[in-house]
Amino acid sequence: MPVLYHFSEEPGIPVFEPRTMPSRPEITVPLVWAIDEPHQFMYLFPRDCPRILLWPLPTTTDDERDRWFGRTEARALAHIEYGWLERLRTARLYRYEMPEAAPGASDDARFVSLDDAGMWVSRAAVVPSRVDVIDDPIEALRDQGVELRVLDRLTPLRGLWESTTLHWSSIRMRNALDWDAPVGGTVPPSIRSMMD
Repeated sequence: MPVLYHFSEEPGIPVFEPRTMPSRPEITVPLVWAIDEPHQFMYLFPRDCPRILLWPLPTTTDDERDRWFGRTEARALAHIEYGWLERLRTARLYRYEMPEAAPGASDDARFVSLDDAGMWVSRAAVVPSRVDVIDDPIEALRDQGVELRVLDRLTPLRGLWESTTLHWSSIRMRNALDWDAPVGGTVPPSIRSMMD
């Protein structure tokens, strides 16, 4: 299992209890969520900060790579709104490392991959094995090879995912200016099996 993290703006969380997500009503089973180490940059933001992240896939065309990445050596792009820049600058984040399940632990106590941008879930409560403080999320993004792009609004990127060969992830879009995003989505097969 890869190294997994859970990010929070709250210090000193002794245990992560499974919970449902109001923003994802289609997922009815309580879960603890984690992100793998290579994708941790997706959560180097204040929790409610709307963001759109892009990175190349093996199938990404040269034209799209050039269009979006140009001459940058970044491995990913993170788009936020100017209204969130100061909150990002001053955020203090806590990166909780999630332990591997103990040998012989029940399946509920193990993290399961969603096979989607490094996301993992567990049905059992999780006691973090350590916590690191991140006082400069912008520098942490730079260290992860992520270029931050700040826009007045994220709405010009709406619909990008319908035509791009890049990977895209959008997070907390309900907080973006003028973003009338639909609620809900599809349930990953690994979660669907937990709900059966």
